[in-house]
Amino acid sequence: MSKENDVIVEKINDVLNKIRPYLQNDGGNVTFNRYENGVVYVTLVGACSNCPLASATLKDGIENAITSEIPEVVKVVNEG
Repeated sequence: MSKENDVIVEKINDVLNKIRPYLQNDGGNVTFNRYENGVVYVTLVGACSNCPLASATLKDGIENAITSEIPEVVKVVNEG
């Protein structure tokens, strides 16, 4: 992994750490899996894994938060 990717991964984890408390309040969480070619791969866990609003949480919450702070990221994919 390149040094630039290391910096981006660190930023991704920082953003996820800001979001986590909101997910945990609802009994869920998110795990970072990897970052490749502008795409962040995560897994929604706990209550988030089978929530009917999981896709909205992913797009409107997690993806918006990450892409607004990290321009290199173009989308977030749930692998769960």
